[in-house]
Amino acid sequence: MELLIQNLSKRYGDKLALDGFSYAFTPGIYGILGANGAGKTTLMNLITDNVKRDQGTILLDGKDILGLGASYRALLGYMPQQQGMYPDFSARAFLLYMAELKGLPRRRAEGQIRDLLGIVGLSDVAHKRLGGFSGGMKQRVLLCQALLGEPKILILDEPSAGLDPKERLRIRHYIAEMARDRIVFLTTHIVSDIESIAKDVLLMKAGRLLTHGAPEELLLRYEAADLEDVYLKLLGDD
Repeated sequence: MELLIQNLSKRYGDKLALDGFSYAFTPGIYGILGANGAGKTTLMNLITDNVKRDQGTILLDGKDILGLGASYRALLGYMPQQQGMYPDFSARAFLLYMAELKGLPRRRAEGQIRDLLGIVGLSDVAHKRLGGFSGGMKQRVLLCQALLGEPKILILDEPSAGLDPKERLRIRHYIAEMARDRIVFLTTHIVSDIESIAKDVLLMKAGRLLTHGAPEELLLRYEAADLEDVYLKLLGDD
């Protein structure tokens, strides 16, 4: 599977939010780094076809996603940064509701939910109300909903934002386990979240792809001690 982006641009009024972005993505985890306004969210919105591109193409295995319609959207899973949940729902009820929105047959949904809650360590609280969950537990539920339907393209927006170090490590482990046969986009400002699991890291600034490479390649290229050092050298002013 290949998601090929060529010369992708998007403008909002006078602001060029994405400027000639090109990259070829294959299965693995891609860390997308950049300050607010760097173009990360715009890129994700274009990949999910939530906004209209001004220029460029997005090809899945050689076919433009605009022509694939619902079959393309069925391949997408999205974990938002904001924890928009129904506090009176149980974890299982919330996931069943999300599965219904995705059009999954009930029996298939129930099997996936059971498996996913087991994977993220929430089987024993499946029937408890989300309002009583910690931030880390809610993030794990959101990860589960993103994985409903077995999507091949997974978009994770700041998946460890606001979590304590223990929960961040746990979320990072789950993401690494689930990325083996998927294209995973992980947008974050927490550099350590991607240093050990990313196949490639993309640094963006002012709508442009500034540099990219495997973490170890970037360390050598910029003579850096770690990825945070690379980030500060290239984006420190932001």
